Amino acid sequence: MNLKPLGDKIIVEVLQAGDRTKGGIILPDTAKEKPQEAKVLAVGSGKVLGNGKVVAPEMKVGDTILFGKYSGNEVKVDGKELLIINQDDVLAVIR
Repeated sequence: MNLKPLGDKIIVEVLQAGDRTKGGIILPDTAKEKPQEAKVLAVGSGKVLGNGKVVAPEMKVGDTILFGKYSGNEVKVDGKELLIINQDDVLAVIR
């Protein structure tokens, strides 16, 4: 992948939602919720504050994150569906 996010952007690969409920019921595509979990593939340099200082991102490549349901912009690179989101749209890092 030859993408490098700028500023406070991060590039993630969305992890697919499950096909079954906990009870074993198979869900059709129309009933699945939009996934909110992703693996971080690339991280920008950080957010630039009004005073010119740069705040480094709290996540790193390889982390699994939770993000806002309708966040980011979808892009297709090398046949992969990726999402570019703002650092502010990340809700949590899963450890």
